[in-house]
Amino acid sequence: MSDQDGSTSTSGPLTGLRVVDMTTSYAGPTASMYLADLGADVIKIERPGTGDDARSWGPPFVQSSSAWFASANRNKRSVVVNLRDPEGRATLRTLIGNADVFMENLNPGKLEALDIDHVRLRADFPHLIYCAMSGFGLDGPDHTLPGYDLAAQARSGLMSVTGAKGGAPQRVSTALSDVVTGMCAALAISAAVVRQRAEGVGDLIDVSLLDSDLAVMAPRIAAFMAGDPEPSPSGGTDSVLAIYQSFRTADRDLAIAIGNDAMWRRFCVAIGLPELAEDNDLSENAGRRAHRTRLTELVGARLTERTAAEWQQILGDAGIPCSLVQSLSEVVADPQVLARESLLPVPGTGATMHSVRSPFRFSSIPDPRNTRFPELGEHTVEVLAEHGYSSAAITRLRERGAIETIGTETHGAR
Repeated sequence: MSDQDGSTSTSGPLTGLRVVDMTTSYAGPTASMYLADLGADVIKIERPGTGDDARSWGPPFVQSSSAWFASANRNKRSVVVNLRDPEGRATLRTLIGNADVFMENLNPGKLEALDIDHVRLRADFPHLIYCAMSGFGLDGPDHTLPGYDLAAQARSGLMSVTGAKGGAPQRVSTALSDVVTGMCAALAISAAVVRQRAEGVGDLIDVSLLDSDLAVMAPRIAAFMAGDPEPSPSGGTDSVLAIYQSFRTADRDLAIAIGNDAMWRRFCVAIGLPELAEDNDLSENAGRRAHRTRLTELVGARLTERTAAEWQQILGDAGIPCSLVQSLSEVVADPQVLARESLLPVPGTGATMHSVRSPFRFSSIPDPRNTRFPELGEHTVEVLAEHGYSSAAITRLRERGAIETIGTETHGAR
């Protein structure tokens, strides 16, 4: 059972793993949050005064805290270090030297100036897993360019196939690049931990927004390079399968996914168009794709004759995958979402803030780890004490502005 702050006493498979995370915004924090969900001790390094950029992302703000920030920073401890101060930099190196994993998303030049680039740290700490997160990767002509979700969606081709048919390219309207990159980084780090625990050696992990979006685009890229025409926004239709899209019914949109030929025949009978199932030109997907426009017009006209709920019942009985195109107000009340406890109330907010549970379940972790996102510098004293700093040493660092703790005056650096 969870205690008052939302944590759980059940140990995860990464219990004992110490992660020092210097990333900001969303991709890196998402990755470290997933590691924390699995039991890792994530020490979030933040700059004085403002902390992670995402702390200011809003509205909405609840109790002056950003909902975006809360959604990617549960189960972490915040330590504020002033990297403009030599003793602040020395403090950071002490934390990194005692960590198993170090994560960053800083400009390579800044890393070198701070002596925390991967070449230096891996030489000093051979056991360290160093995860570099960036917009475009550690090499190549554009490796120094800053990267954000929008830029990655645009450059990867993802935007070029998204949007209304015949319309302008559109961004997928969520932080897709960031979340997928976070998942990729968490996967890679977990794999590196297996070898680290067996052999005592670290690794360099290079994860970028562009590479992650290219992975998302893999089937479209493969089809294009195999001879398919250059794709363009298609209104949500699939590049290969027909029928595989949403349709308007008598009252609202319904998404229908026909994944094989047998399913197609059942679908035609279920919606009262058996002649389509008997048409040899449509018996295989290649034929249905060639006649996609005619088919979507026929199917679309038929589906407007009944409500979405009626079609859900009919298609469900026929074993046809389909779903209402739900608004977020429906998603958060969806019986399956609620039954799976996929929405996690942020402790201490009276259920006015929520994060989304990690998209994996472990039988060994029946209750998800769910401690509140940290306040800026909330754990600076606690973490430094664990690393052997005396009260006097911590006070001295705080007074010179090398660190910052809750309730202390901000000292200079931004």
